[in-house]
Amino acid sequence: MSAKRIGITLGDQAGIGPEIVDAALKAGEWPADVQFEIIGKRIQATPGEPTWETAKAALEALEEGASKLQNGEIDAIVTAPVAKEGLHTVGFEFPGQTEFFADRLGTENYAMCLAGEHLTVALVTIHVSLAEVPQLLTEREIIRVGKLLEEFCLRKGVEQPRIAVCGLNPHAGENGAFGLEDLEIVTPAIKKLNEDHKVPVFTGPHSADTIFRPAANGEYDAVLCMYHDQGLIPLKLLDFDTGVNTTLGLPRPRTSPDHGTAFQIAGQGVASHSSMLHAIKLAVELA
Repeated sequence: MSAKRIGITLGDQAGIGPEIVDAALKAGEWPADVQFEIIGKRIQATPGEPTWETAKAALEALEEGASKLQNGEIDAIVTAPVAKEGLHTVGFEFPGQTEFFADRLGTENYAMCLAGEHLTVALVTIHVSLAEVPQLLTEREIIRVGKLLEEFCLRKGVEQPRIAVCGLNPHAGENGAFGLEDLEIVTPAIKKLNEDHKVPVFTGPHSADTIFRPAANGEYDAVLCMYHDQGLIPLKLLDFDTGVNTTLGLPRPRTSPDHGTAFQIAGQGVASHSSMLHAIKLAVELA
């Protein structure tokens, strides 16, 4: 069998990216048939002081990584944290890396998912204002992202996934008392998601203030969330050190740690490499 090639970017090199990549690669026990490639040039950067040059290097690495992923030169990519504000000054036109890789790989059917030791969550809407969520939330989108999440669970070896679907409103709308979206959009989507299953895979809509406790205790394999913070607040509360961001729907895997550049602690030797280690492990597993 040919070796699996995993590309890794360093992110904004004024942040903790370079140090957590190096530490994670040293800490892991990797299969003999896996090869790692650092994508992008290492540049002179002052820890904690991002510049136009560090942002430019980060963007160039992303472009190179996306090209290698698309061309099959690598089998998966792991991306270290970037600073979106800096990237925007050098021509980055996307809300985040999720949307960037989907665009560069020509993928319209994609979603953002985070997986940790206790929780796995996928998001129906991603980097948009909270005010936009009700307008963007459609039956079709819930079904689309739900199917991607189910496929991810299957790829992870869950033979019969159990996926909880969050309601949009408090108490999942409480039968229309707090909005009609859960009755008119979320519930019909769940019904259609289960149409091809003898045993229902999706349940809900569940109240978001109670569903994450049973999910974290293993009663569910994943939670389908309606908007960004609904899923990421509990995920990062419980799984900050093990959480991995992965883009569902891409032709080849892309993962990243669940945290940012942490400029304030860069170069001090205190940054945890745990999330990066788990991101690399998941990329290897999926590849």
